[in-house]
Amino acid sequence: MTGFSIGISGLSAAQKALEVIGNNIANAATEGYHRQRIELSPAYFSQVGSVLVGGGVEVEGITRIIDNLLEREILHQGSLLEEVSQELTTLRSVESAFGELSTEGGGLNAALDRFFNALQDLSLHPGEAIWQNQVISAAEVLANQFRMLGDFLTRLESQIRLEAENAIEQVNTLVNQIATLNGEIERLEISGGQASNLRDKRDQYITELSGFIGVETVAREYGVVDVSAAGIGVVVGSSAMELEVGLDAGGNLGITVAGASSYITSVEGGSLGGLLSLKNELVCDIHEELDDLALAVIQKINQYHVQGVGSEGSFTELTGWTMASEDLSDFDPPITDGKIYIRVINTSTGEITRHAIDIDAASDTLTTVAAKIDALTGVAALVNSSTNQLSITVEDADYKFDFLPAVLPEPEPTPKTLTGTPPPGIAVSGIYTGTTNSTFTCTVTGVSGQIGVTDGLKLEISKDGTLIKELNVGLGYAAGDKLDLGDGLYISLSIASGETAGDLNVGDNFQIKGWADTDTSGVLAAVGLNTFFFGSSASDISVCSDIVASPGRLATALGGGMTDNANALRLCGLRDEALSSLDSLTPGEFYRRLVTNLGQEVSVKQMRQESIMAVVQSLSDQRSEISSVDINDEAANLLVFEQMFQAMAKYISTVQTSISTIMEML
Repeated sequence: MTGFSIGISGLSAAQKALEVIGNNIANAATEGYHRQRIELSPAYFSQVGSVLVGGGVEVEGITRIIDNLLEREILHQGSLLEEVSQELTTLRSVESAFGELSTEGGGLNAALDRFFNALQDLSLHPGEAIWQNQVISAAEVLANQFRMLGDFLTRLESQIRLEAENAIEQVNTLVNQIATLNGEIERLEISGGQASNLRDKRDQYITELSGFIGVETVAREYGVVDVSAAGIGVVVGSSAMELEVGLDAGGNLGITVAGASSYITSVEGGSLGGLLSLKNELVCDIHEELDDLALAVIQKINQYHVQGVGSEGSFTELTGWTMASEDLSDFDPPITDGKIYIRVINTSTGEITRHAIDIDAASDTLTTVAAKIDALTGVAALVNSSTNQLSITVEDADYKFDFLPAVLPEPEPTPKTLTGTPPPGIAVSGIYTGTTNSTFTCTVTGVSGQIGVTDGLKLEISKDGTLIKELNVGLGYAAGDKLDLGDGLYISLSIASGETAGDLNVGDNFQIKGWADTDTSGVLAAVGLNTFFFGSSASDISVCSDIVASPGRLATALGGGMTDNANALRLCGLRDEALSSLDSLTPGEFYRRLVTNLGQEVSVKQMRQESIMAVVQSLSDQRSEISSVDINDEAANLLVFEQMFQAMAKYISTVQTSISTIMEML
């Protein structure tokens, strides 16, 4: 009967081998399938005398041809490829948006240039409506460009979060499928079965999972594989842990176990890793830099604009923006301790007075600031309790006000010591060009005497306590001539009509204030009084409606005559001003750096993608050599086992014939 056993074992082995070969051929094009091989070994043998007789063939099992180290590296590199591909695709869309807007005649850089060019043109014609309207038109185009880019980036960030939510749904589906297959594989292999096809299916799900998020796998008994993602054990045996995405306290996008609140915001690998990197770093940084640029332009233009006046002159009424809070300590950007200097003009008498309003950033509110202004003669101030808007108005038609840094037409009332009998008249003129508020102290030295007559009569000029020059006002000086104090300021000494003397005595002194900044606290620009731009970011920047409605409000002048172009030049000069809030770059340089960095980031991502693709291709080629199905090889094996099957059938027939012959002989 041994012969029958040998034959049957051979038939069985050949049949199983044919089934394995058929399975290989059927799955030759199946993604993730690994070639299987039947493992055969000689069966038990028996000893007859001194002769060992074989017992046929045994099927040891079916082996899945796989290199686990290679598979893990393919999994890792494929996950990195999905991450960098997601980043590159999104950054290219950002680059395209910036590039599309930066075509000839358009774009933020061109809009910045047109705006500053319009201001330069206005400085040549400060009082003409056509040039005022040109500035407003250029400013509106600039604001539109900022808003287009800001809104695009805002929508993109929302889309990134939506894509992350969709991706996490796919992750949870795959996690559950992997856990289910783990259970089926374990049950089958515990019972002695072969689960090669189920393992391939499970591993293909793991590969798909790695496309969404970087994974780590740990093999266990009976074909079970545990899977972790972002340090979270999402599959343990046949149990699955679902994930969700959300924003942490800092507004960063992250993932966490469903129902938990501790978000992981940095994930390596997969499209989710790319989406989190884009939302929390790449696109976020671009958006922040664009907002920084918009805010810098808004703040600096407004800081200069609030102090000037346009062709319409000083104000009878100003109303600020709606504020979220009236506490100065809540303002963003923050208010600093300082002063507001407000000029009040009595139009019936021509009297001009400058008042200092002290600002305490920690304790003051809009209401307390309004009370301080309201206490001044000629103006009134109040705060709308529902909108927190600060308003300043004049008490009657004889008054106007502004925040001009223009020098007063006469020296400061105090301290002033003029003991001549009578002293000369002193007139102050010019536009201060210094960068900080300064005090010029003029002191009579040399000898006492009459201006323009007494030899040796001089004025010693000190700026903030430092002697800077000495001026002759004695013999050789013609009364009424202007004397240069420096930094754009002048004085002239005169003798009143009908007087015969204009005497100065040694030690006489008077002071002249040079104003570079009439709002050292930043309150005026923060609350929107006489501002040019509204907003605080690229998404909400706009030209103030008051300026659009009244182009004559565009503040071009800083001098008391209100016909100069000093403020227009200062606004135009912002083009070349290095701003600390922009890393000491000009607005144009900062924007060009932003676009250049974006282009470099795209280039780096593209090179990294190409590099990883080459690695993945090389690894895939190696896997194909090891695990893929070669139809020709399988056809050859098919012939071998087909012949084996036929031969074993003939062998059994021969054994049966031999036994029948022996039985007949007996």
